[in-house]
Amino acid sequence: MEALVCRKLGDPTATKPGSPDSPVEVSKTHPIPSLNSDTAVRVRVIATSLNYANYLQILGKYQEKPPLPFIPGSDYSGIVDAIGPAVTKFRVGDRVCSFADLGSFAQFIVADQSRLFLVPERCDMVAAAALPVAFGTSHVALVHRARLTSSQVLLVLGAAGGVGLAAVQIGKVCGAIVIAVARGTEKIQLLKSMGVDHVVDLGTENVISSVKEFIKTRKLRGVDVLYDPVGGKLTKESMKVLKWGAQILVIGFASGEIPVIPANIALVKNWTVHGLYWGSYRIHQPNVLEDSIKELLSWLSRGLITIHISHTYSLSQADLAFGDLKDRKAIGKVMISLDHKTAMSSKL
Repeated sequence: MEALVCRKLGDPTATKPGSPDSPVEVSKTHPIPSLNSDTAVRVRVIATSLNYANYLQILGKYQEKPPLPFIPGSDYSGIVDAIGPAVTKFRVGDRVCSFADLGSFAQFIVADQSRLFLVPERCDMVAAAALPVAFGTSHVALVHRARLTSSQVLLVLGAAGGVGLAAVQIGKVCGAIVIAVARGTEKIQLLKSMGVDHVVDLGTENVISSVKEFIKTRKLRGVDVLYDPVGGKLTKESMKVLKWGAQILVIGFASGEIPVIPANIALVKNWTVHGLYWGSYRIHQPNVLEDSIKELLSWLSRGLITIHISHTYSLSQADLAFGDLKDRKAIGKVMISLDHKTAMSSKL
């Protein structure tokens, strides 16, 4: 089968896959994985999603460092290709989606039936491949951890990225007043088209002044929940608009800078700081992840949320795909298609 294999650590955006300096190469003859248990399911992958964690993993800068060589990749969608003798939940030909620690940047992947989700007929398969990690992260953060409610004010940093767009939409489904921060005309227009209550363009506006003016105009008391996948100076600035009793969701550090949240101010303001490492829920509270993804698939099938696909690439274009993430060119999700024909037919 065809698979993107990481042979050494390094920047996958620097050169084409397979060149001497590239850490990744496209193998055309990688072994097709065998069923490894009675409840195992082999999936023929249609599409897989790129997440910033995948990029950090190839760089060697992610908290989980798999031994070399490895096939990167996490969330994916596909068609059930083979099942173990004890599989009861799925049949060959079923449309499924899931997420893995590794391995989705390949034509086939094997997972236990307990980790797979049936994709509703009304759902696009490429969209289903983009849903688990980005929307799962935002859903667990906002619904499970922050318990976001209607009339609360949600401030989303990095709002045009994968998890940011997910957070914006989930915030609206919850009935919250959503303030989105992004940079660039195209991103700002997309956020406005999604019904965001207030959008701040980092390129032309002062974030704090703009947010404070909106809060004053709407006669609000401040921001209830800060959703932060960015970090750096923006985190520090955003604390100026948080109300007493606010919640801070630490999602990631796309800026490359880990912010300092002053404990003395958190004490005085009665803030709650949530660290959110979504992947660890599979170990500690797998039922939370399962319920979350099932609800998100239901929302997707009913049109309550939409997946905005920024770009779709092939495995051989992995350098371009990761480059979109690195250079923040993506608006929404960047995808890799492994079965272009099926992926296109799923949109019909």
